[in-house]
Amino acid sequence: MHLLVTGGAGFIGSNFTSMALRKGERVTVLDALTYASGKEFIDAETKSFPGRCNLVEGSILDRDVVFDLAKEADAIVHFAAESHNDNSLRDPMLFVRTNVEGTANLLEAAREWGVRFHHVSTDEVYGDLPLGTPEKFSETSPYRPSSPYSASKASADHLVRAWSRSLGVQATISNCSNNFGPRQHVEKLIPRTITERLQGRRPRVYGTGRNVRDWIHVDDHNDALWQVLTRGRIGETYLIGASQEYSNLEVVRAINSLMGYEEEDFDLVADRPGHDLRYAIDWTKLKDELGWQPSRTDFREDLAATIDWYKENRAWWEPKKAATEARLSKWGL
Repeated sequence: MHLLVTGGAGFIGSNFTSMALRKGERVTVLDALTYASGKEFIDAETKSFPGRCNLVEGSILDRDVVFDLAKEADAIVHFAAESHNDNSLRDPMLFVRTNVEGTANLLEAAREWGVRFHHVSTDEVYGDLPLGTPEKFSETSPYRPSSPYSASKASADHLVRAWSRSLGVQATISNCSNNFGPRQHVEKLIPRTITERLQGRRPRVYGTGRNVRDWIHVDDHNDALWQVLTRGRIGETYLIGASQEYSNLEVVRAINSLMGYEEEDFDLVADRPGHDLRYAIDWTKLKDELGWQPSRTDFREDLAATIDWYKENRAWWEPKKAATEARLSKWGL
């Protein structure tokens, strides 16, 4: 296949691009190359797979670029999004433009050229769950987004369903839990904690740190995406998770322990507005229909490998780290 991967220079998208190329596919990456991108990773793939990997710097809001690239593709895999909750609280309209209008633009291109479309979304569209209960999100859970980010992704999900049902776009949606692994921007909890330790500072945790997430390794997420893209039923939504629920406190304590620090060596800071309590995913549909299940299920082992990656790639994250900490410090975070 010739895949058009939007946001393919980002954390999850670049890992997906690498996987697809190793499967023998051809990939065109469309990416605005914002602060969160890893252009270096796609440049490396372009050299490793000449003629099969191409990077186009551009916006999903640019109709001419999107339509020209979609015309040549067999499928669009849509990762491109503004995705950091803290940023959405300060510039919500950026999230509306990129995540809502950009998705609509891509759907129109897919409709024009009859291109298969997969939309990569988040479990955050469902709001949050109570702590200490067995309740989990499923494909039938009601939408209750809490932040401008999650609301913009919820809006995009609804557009995809409408374009599929009423306009005939061959689309699927996946909503995934929190990812971790190599290439993740340092503004996120796990890489921020790791890089704080590598630079000799105590990590910080929002509020009480009791907020729980269902953590999935990026490779498992992308493996599930591949199954949905190639075998999923058109018009359907699939939830992706790994059943690895840990609180922010547990994650930071584990990183501290793995890096040789006392588990309690961190600071609690003011919570962010609208901070969801708990996410948990019921991925039964994905297992029953497509036979998928996560293979990266030793969280501590994968966390140790992630720490090693950041130790070995300081040249990539250190310039991003300085800018990120300056921005977060200005916001009191």
